[in-house]
Amino acid sequence: MKTPHVSHQRPEDENLGIGANMAYGLQHVLTMYGGIVAVPLIIGQAAGLSPADIGLLIAASLFAGGLATLLQTLGLPLFGCQLPLVQGVSFSGVATMVAIVSSGGEGGFQSILGAVIAASLIGLLITPVFSKITKFFPPLVTGIVITTIGLTLMPVAARWAMGGNSHAPDFGSMQNIGLAAVTLLLVLVLSKIGSSTISRLSILLAMVIGTVIAVVCGMADFSSVTQGPMFGFPTPFHFGMPTFHVAAILSMCIVIMVTLVETSADILAVGEIIGTKVDSKRLGNGLRADMLSSLFAPILGSFTQSAFAQNVGLVAVTGIKSRYVVATGGIFLVILGLLPFMGRVIAAVPTSVLGGAGIVLFGTVAASGIRTLSKVDYRNNVNLIIVATSIGFGMIPIAAPNFYDHFPSWFATIFHSGISSSAIMAILLNLAFNHFTTGNSDQQSVFAAAGTERVLRYQDLAALREGDYFSEGKLRDCDGKEIPVVEVDHGHGEPRPVQAKTGEHV
Repeated sequence: MKTPHVSHQRPEDENLGIGANMAYGLQHVLTMYGGIVAVPLIIGQAAGLSPADIGLLIAASLFAGGLATLLQTLGLPLFGCQLPLVQGVSFSGVATMVAIVSSGGEGGFQSILGAVIAASLIGLLITPVFSKITKFFPPLVTGIVITTIGLTLMPVAARWAMGGNSHAPDFGSMQNIGLAAVTLLLVLVLSKIGSSTISRLSILLAMVIGTVIAVVCGMADFSSVTQGPMFGFPTPFHFGMPTFHVAAILSMCIVIMVTLVETSADILAVGEIIGTKVDSKRLGNGLRADMLSSLFAPILGSFTQSAFAQNVGLVAVTGIKSRYVVATGGIFLVILGLLPFMGRVIAAVPTSVLGGAGIVLFGTVAASGIRTLSKVDYRNNVNLIIVATSIGFGMIPIAAPNFYDHFPSWFATIFHSGISSSAIMAILLNLAFNHFTTGNSDQQSVFAAAGTERVLRYQDLAALREGDYFSEGKLRDCDGKEIPVVEVDHGHGEPRPVQAKTGEHV
């Protein structure tokens, strides 16, 4: 008899249709737009580029991010993890690129482009090493990393809510924070009273309504939308041919290592959130797509590409797992890169509106990590201290941004990211305590006890009798007589039997 065909469709392969893909894809673009334009803005200003050239940098970053997103979500043979991950310019290299262009050395802005190309090629060659590390990412490690991703993004949400520009006179004003609070309230209300469709679009709808409120209150300015060209294609090597300098390449290699760690964490995190399997092959495909995108981005005038953690939060909060939704967002990014007019419309959305939505998005990432950590076994081990130390270590650069200022630059580059800090610490501690168990004490620390549930062994239960009870720190039989409780006899490795009154077994 013919065996019936059983579909094993992955959750990320669901196609919701053109309308839903466009709506949810636009929501992804709005969520990450502020982040993707911030890096070229910072680098362009540090390099002393003209406003027109900075505009071209932003357009190039949008275009490159869209192509990278399509590669990551749809995939090609050996490239792309086919998960709902939005790609864009990585924040991890900002400090290094500013240092390169501000050092007064040879090359200037062109040396940044050359360093990104060379370091990305090296990263592409070493991805097979990183793709083999999935066995070192059990729920203990992925839960720590996901939680830290959410926590490290909260300062971004706070700055957005305050207005985004710390040099602006209204930064932190009641008007800005109030607008963020209204947007946050709209997200909560739409999530509660709406239909399933409205609930899933709560972030987008809240941002649209928040922007309308801002316009009415005079807090949004769309006058610049009509200024500048309507259409423009990123010109290859518009900023000159890349130049290659050893010092710049070496410093950028550290950034690439950090990017690989963070992208690995994001790929595993989104896989955990949507409930799909991510093996070493899939992880390797994702990392190769990351490095290939970073390799070609400088040709258009952009920089290193990586997955955007805030969009991982959007996947968690909406429950939309389809990679085609994110691919549609990638198409929007490509269009925005070709239509500076549309980019200026989205750029006019008040930063405070983004801040109100960001509180929910980034908090959801942290909550997803906590949910993953709830699956971890804390009995008779030191998993609790691994969680505590790793998250605490990841919080150092958030709580004290200048903590690593006097450390070597390579060290500061790696550990200035709370995500890479906690990921590295979690991996090392998991190896030290759960893989290399030689030397582990049979009497675990107070941290193990703090996370240990009540457990009794069968041989202990067998010694109990009908009517035995525990009172005032002592075990007593049915007549109230104390039953001696003895310690483990370390000489033989077994506990002495509990003396109890003869009677029925419990």
